[in-house]
Amino acid sequence: MKILFIGGTGTISTAVSRKILAEGHELYLLNRGNRNEILPEAKWLKADINDEKHVAELIKELDFDVVADFIAFTPDHVERDFRLFNGKTQQYIFISSASAYQKPPAQYIITENTPLQNPFWQYSRNKIACEEYLRQVYRENAFPITIVRPSHTYDERAVPLGVHGEKGSWQVIERMLKGKPVIIHGDGSSLWTMTHARDFAGGFFGLLGNPAAIGESVHITSDESLTWNQIYKHIANALGVELYAVHTSSDFLSEGCYFDIRSGLIGDKSNSVVFDNSKIKRLVPDFAATTAFANGVQETVDYVLAHPELQTPDKYFDFWCDKMLEARHASVIFVGY
Repeated sequence: MKILFIGGTGTISTAVSRKILAEGHELYLLNRGNRNEILPEAKWLKADINDEKHVAELIKELDFDVVADFIAFTPDHVERDFRLFNGKTQQYIFISSASAYQKPPAQYIITENTPLQNPFWQYSRNKIACEEYLRQVYRENAFPITIVRPSHTYDERAVPLGVHGEKGSWQVIERMLKGKPVIIHGDGSSLWTMTHARDFAGGFFGLLGNPAAIGESVHITSDESLTWNQIYKHIANALGVELYAVHTSSDFLSEGCYFDIRSGLIGDKSNSVVFDNSKIKRLVPDFAATTAFANGVQETVDYVLAHPELQTPDKYFDFWCDKMLEARHASVIFVGY
């Protein structure tokens, strides 16, 4: 197949790109070229996708079996893609988000028929609006769409967490290594799903050029459901340290945070979700997420510890954690009194 990825070097798209190249397909990457050296076998179309005139000129003589946009976030992005690729591809894949599903969920088991509604997170509402537009052009113009909804997907480059700063997860890992307490939102008992990028890539690959996937929406996640307490315990085990966790309500964290943490917590991570993956398994019968989180996060921890360039300090977040823990301790004492 001849495949074009817009983006192609992010957490999920890198794993998919590697899978495609390993299977011997022709892969084009349309991006600014900042990380394309990690995929030397791919063909590179250097451009800013928002420069529509330039991109149209670059692809003027090209047609594709599949086009997938990993960096479309708002309706104007998919409207642009429709103008660029209508008539030039047999399948257009939009990367949406499982955070678009109803929050709070009426039922904790999520299927593709779960309503799309998230009043807490603009990111999710934008993804919903993108999906609505694409369904419209599918109905009215037969634009061959497939909508994919990833959930919390990770690779070797960053440890996945519930609460971290704007510079990523390293500062929380450093706190664990130093024996300092770390914050877990809520009481840590809500259920969550972590999916390794290589497992996601297996499901995604099976959708490429799959006629049964045209016009469909599907999420791709692991079948393993863990509490946040279990997730943080697995991370501590991978680091070889004891876990010192302090549970703090999502509302308390949101009210006291110096950046917008509320959207991702109240609009996503504080809700219990368990994904029913029947549909992706029906569309891709050989799909299976085989990486248990305990094993996957061990690989990630080992990789991050071996690569200092991934250890980005965030002293302001570290200071905020200490202050939030002090405030929580003071409030507990006051309530107890």
